[in-house]
Amino acid sequence: MGSKFRLALVQMSVVLSKSENISHATRLVGEAAAKGANMVALPELFVTPCSPGLMKKAAEPLMGETIQALREAARKSRIYLIGGTIVEQEGEKRYNTCNVIDPEGELIASYRKLHAFDVDLPPNLRIVESETFARGYRLTTFDTPICRVGLSICYDIRFPEMTLLYGQKGCKLVFMAGAFNNVTGPAHWEAILRTRAVDQQMYIAAASPARDLKSPYVTWGHSMIVNPWGEILAQAEFDEEIIMADIDMKVLETVRRQMPLYAHKRNDVYRTDDISPKQ
Repeated sequence: MGSKFRLALVQMSVVLSKSENISHATRLVGEAAAKGANMVALPELFVTPCSPGLMKKAAEPLMGETIQALREAARKSRIYLIGGTIVEQEGEKRYNTCNVIDPEGELIASYRKLHAFDVDLPPNLRIVESETFARGYRLTTFDTPICRVGLSICYDIRFPEMTLLYGQKGCKLVFMAGAFNNVTGPAHWEAILRTRAVDQQMYIAAASPARDLKSPYVTWGHSMIVNPWGEILAQAEFDEEIIMADIDMKVLETVRRQMPLYAHKRNDVYRTDDISPKQ
């Protein structure tokens, strides 16, 4: 792979049947790999529509049927596979969990969404995600021969502390499995993704389910890959699509050399206990 690898995001349609979604996802993963992708990522909750009742019905143990199918798909295509998210059941708790499989078919990372999407937005969008999912408690990274990758899920991307910490941990790419809606999507999706890329001079990639106007929760789509200069390298629209772009460390290094934000940071001043109203 040298200094770069090819990333594919699968923006897939999600239907009521969990088994159909899993089969469809693995077919699309194989298609992306056949087109030259070294890493393939699926969207948030690709196994079920975003509805509390359906999500609870789709819950399974971490090493359940979905992960087993993804392990086989990654091993067959010899790729890194970021498995969007599943509804992970552990005891009485459910988590919105993103899992990563390596080219050998081994599960190498699992990340549970940190921030619950509990909002009340006009005109009539009220979502209380904490009623369905428990929150995770740690950031998660994984390493590839090219770079370290950080994981986030949907609402997480609104909290810049996460990408800041991932940057400090050496991540050059942060992946977000997301499902913004028709209210937040047109308002914030592109703006947030490009801002996070520019702030931390890293690649940001976000995979969404395709839009279904008949779904109880209509997603925005627009899966996107952004480079460290804030340029959109690839972007889907609303329908099912596979998008691809190169994640190139030489580009990242050039951006960081030309504008050395990390060297210019004033960590000696960035302390909330040092704020004085007299200044």
